[in-house]
Amino acid sequence: MLTRQRKQHLLELLKRDGQIVAKALSEQLGLSEDTIRRDLRELAKEGLLQRVHGGALPASPAMAPFAARRHIASDAKPAIGRAAAAMIAPGQVVFIDGGTTALQLVRHLPADLRATVVTHSPSVAVELVEHAHIEVIMLGGRLFKHSIVGVGAAAIEAIGRVRADLYFMGVCSLHPEAGISTGDFEEACVKRALSNAAAQTVVLASPEKLDTASPFQIAPLNQVDAIVVNAGVAEALIAPYRAMGIAVTLA
Repeated sequence: MLTRQRKQHLLELLKRDGQIVAKALSEQLGLSEDTIRRDLRELAKEGLLQRVHGGALPASPAMAPFAARRHIASDAKPAIGRAAAAMIAPGQVVFIDGGTTALQLVRHLPADLRATVVTHSPSVAVELVEHAHIEVIMLGGRLFKHSIVGVGAAAIEAIGRVRADLYFMGVCSLHPEAGISTGDFEEACVKRALSNAAAQTVVLASPEKLDTASPFQIAPLNQVDAIVVNAGVAEALIAPYRAMGIAVTLA
């Protein structure tokens, strides 16, 4: 089997099975593990999969730039945003992440809601300008242009001075074994700080993010209280999270 054919076969297996286990595959194909691992490394460099210990998982489409992500799962995100917005009670202090699904959340907040939103996303802050009864607190830091959010030491220091009721987290990837992950180290640090400073963490997961992995882990799943997903998602994809005791809201 030529290298090109072998790599295509790996991608087809990944699409079919949702994962690649290097040792088992090497035995199945009669190839060395080194050969399989080299192929996986090269495919990962092309952004076609995500290497994990022992093999590979699908890469998340959410690694694309902000503008491109607006068109991914565009039908699912408004429904997820609407369901998440309904979770906020009057008087609460809420962290809202950056990202396209978070924007849908704030667009569905009731006009008469009285609450405080703390965010490191300029896009989320601007979207809330017309909400007369929502106080908006912006966190500083270096602008991470991929996600249009503030990151770095200044953001993390400011987060440490807030105690929020809820944190609505946007992620690149969500996987029962790999946990919640994203594509940038500093962004992962900020998300972890936000989760640690909130009483509850709610993950907003549009369909393309399920069963994928990204390079930098934010936190294990035991730090997640709830997940909001689209109602059209297959039960098999969300059953592992229910089994872990995580509340799953179908939008």
